[in-house]
Order: sequence, then structure tokens, then C-alpha cells
Amino acid sequence: MNATQPRQTSAERIVCVFCASSNGTDPIFLEAAKGLGQAIAERRWRLIYGGAEVGLMGAMAALAAGGRVTGVIPRALVGREIAHRAWRNSSK
Repeated sequence: MNATQPRQTSAERIVCVFCASSNGTDPIFLEAAKGLGQAIAERRWRLIYGGAEVGLMGAMAALAAGGRVTGVIPRALVGREIAHRAWRNSSK
């Protein structure tokens, strides 16, 4: 490698997103969540998010699912059927 070539790295890219389990008051929020999920999946980055299957979280996770997705959700919310189905039977 010479000084003019960019250095290649194999480090995994991880994005942590904090967003709502509702769709928001403006449809642009839902579209933005879907766009972010798509962009994360296209880049094969890992998404870490709140673990819900509903609202902005659900829209983003569904589209990012082509990549690696980790949901972090309190057990109390799993029982209320807000958790993404992938996390409902997980002991983690």
C-alpha cells in the first residue's frame, strides 16, 4: 500500500438507533425509518435497536433485516406483544 491509497479496514460497522414504537405524527418519520433500515441493510451494517415490531422501530428493523439486527427490549414489553417476533422466544 502506498500513501495515496486509502487503507482498507475489515471492522464491522454497527449502528445503534433510538426511535419510537409509534409511527409519529408525520408520515415523513415512517418513510425516514424505512429509508434508514434499507440503507443499513444495503451496506451490510449491523443494527442495534429497541426490539419492537411496531412503529418506527418495526419499519426500520424489517428493512434492515437483510443485514444483522439485534433487538434490546425489556421482558415486560415482550409480554405485551410489542417485541419483534424474533425476540419473543429469546432468553437473551
